[in-house]
Amino acid sequence: MERFFKYTLTILISTVALMAFYQVVMRYIFEIPVMGLEEMMVYPTLWLYFLGSVNASREDTQIKANVLDVFLKTARAKLIVRVMADVMSVVVSAWLTYWAYDYFRYALRVWKESPTLYVPTFYAECSVFIGLVLMTGFAVMYLVRNFRKLISGEKAEQGA
Repeated sequence: MERFFKYTLTILISTVALMAFYQVVMRYIFEIPVMGLEEMMVYPTLWLYFLGSVNASREDTQIKANVLDVFLKTARAKLIVRVMADVMSVVVSAWLTYWAYDYFRYALRVWKESPTLYVPTFYAECSVFIGLVLMTGFAVMYLVRNFRKLISGEKAEQGA
């Protein structure tokens, strides 16, 4: 899985950067507008955004404000707060996934096309649902892991 994210995210960010570079060169150096390039940039950009978020969820490296850890003395108290935060993460991400599923069904049913190139927008829009499903899965996985640590009395990791 590490390799998948490493190469996929590299390809996606390179694609977005090259498309933006091409657009700048064509528009400002050659003064030739490239019709539809902005439309096509939406696809790798959305996938990059959501797969990057999934990767951060997988690695458990999202930005966190562990303010309470400053005031808590014991590793057990920190672990309890981490479990509570994990529960909230699962609830919020499950709720967002529910709404994303409705949007996914809508996008599949309507099957919109981009205005210039007539490329189905579903291929970009489905990234929202797929990304949220994966993020919810990783949130559940970390909740289970930390809950097991809490039950077994294992010490909390630093920064976890």
